[in-house]
Amino acid sequence: MKFLKAKPKQPTPASEGACPAPDTAAPPGWRARLKSSLSKTNRALIHLFSGAKIDESLFEALEDALLMADAGVAASGFLIQALRQKARAEHMGDGEAARAALRALLAELLQPLERPLAFDGPPPRTILMTGVNGAGKTTSIGKLVHYVQRQRKSVLLAAGDTFRAAAREQLIRWGERNQVHVIAQQNGDPAAVIFDAVAAARARGIDVLIADTAGRLPTQSPLMEELKKIKRVMGKALTGAPHEVFLTIDANTGQNALAQVQAFDAALGLTGLIVTKLDGTAKGGILAAIAREHPVPVVFTGTGEQIDDLQPFCAKAYAQALLA
Repeated sequence: MKFLKAKPKQPTPASEGACPAPDTAAPPGWRARLKSSLSKTNRALIHLFSGAKIDESLFEALEDALLMADAGVAASGFLIQALRQKARAEHMGDGEAARAALRALLAELLQPLERPLAFDGPPPRTILMTGVNGAGKTTSIGKLVHYVQRQRKSVLLAAGDTFRAAAREQLIRWGERNQVHVIAQQNGDPAAVIFDAVAAARARGIDVLIADTAGRLPTQSPLMEELKKIKRVMGKALTGAPHEVFLTIDANTGQNALAQVQAFDAALGLTGLIVTKLDGTAKGGILAAIAREHPVPVVFTGTGEQIDDLQPFCAKAYAQALLA
């Protein structure tokens, strides 16, 4: 068992609330980065409203654009039907009014996904991180550590991906960068590593334990059973653990992301999503599909590679970035 020792990192104050307003202490340029990350869909939608008349051809074009943005059939149809009704009721006369209305409808659809990450209850609070290979799970853990430290909480990491040495080494590097301890083991049973990490967190008085796991497809039944075992073992090590079960999804994977949410939630009971790789190429509409078809809270969105690029999800800001 490997323990990385380092001096505790001095945390800095963080933004309060799950939806930082423009005048709060959100990282500089946060909203601009979010808008830039969704620029592909923003451009596809905005040009449809310019000089447009409110008629059926506009509604059909908007529905097609939402489908192309990965919003899915259910959410796209729901939003456009609501826009039709609103246009009739308010006698909308131009495209700009329709754009503002669609932006408000999208924000309303996404709003139930907002959920601030709180650390209520006695420590340690435990977070189990899951996701498919390549979704950015381990990188998100490094950024999440930084966020938690900004809440003035101590953190311990568990390298539960014992299958890939590269994943373990990557987590160790993030631990060194954030100056937190990492509990790791070469090979071995991931559930045993995480069990030991829970015990260490309790013994050391750690506030938050974040446990990494090996990336896996939800169709890989033995690996999904392993995740269920890890969850059970955490519960034996600490009553109520894991307190959070997060799924990391790549915003570029479209409707596959919805399928992942459905499968991982059925297996583990997800408490939140971390949406990564909103980097300007992502279409961004997948959150509308999730909100309409299988709502699981979006705790964070990642808009880049910087350590503070992981920010709490804000439905209003997200809708604004898509339809500003």
